Amino acid sequence: MAKEHFLIKSEPSVYPWDQLVADGRTMWDGVRNYEARNNLRAMKKGDLLLYYHSNEGKEIVGVAKVARTAYQDPKTDEDWSAVDVEPVKPLKKPVTLAQVKAHPLLSKMNLVKRSRISVVPVTAEEFKTVLALAGTKA
Repeated sequence: MAKEHFLIKSEPSVYPWDQLVADGRTMWDGVRNYEARNNLRAMKKGDLLLYYHSNEGKEIVGVAKVARTAYQDPKTDEDWSAVDVEPVKPLKKPVTLAQVKAHPLLSKMNLVKRSRISVVPVTAEEFKTVLALAGTKA
């Protein structure tokens, strides 16, 4: 079965890529938007994730993967979900939001179209294009 792709966002001052690498695995929780929650719930173990630094930096910096599928977010009793993620590899060159917006294919990404959503799907072609711009092999 083909892997799906998503993009997850974190402010580098809150949880930077380097922290995920140091931790080796983390719970991706705290999502409080229904669309983003549903995207978390759609993730399968092994799906690949683009890791985006939001607000500061505004660039895709790494590739992570889903290590555990959606489960109840332990920080709330309400109907919110979390997943576990693990780092796969850093991008050789970060791909900036400006590059994404300027690229004919990537300008249609959910990162641009659904900019307020912290977890969004990414097509296989978009994923491959980001890796090519980053000079990073899959």
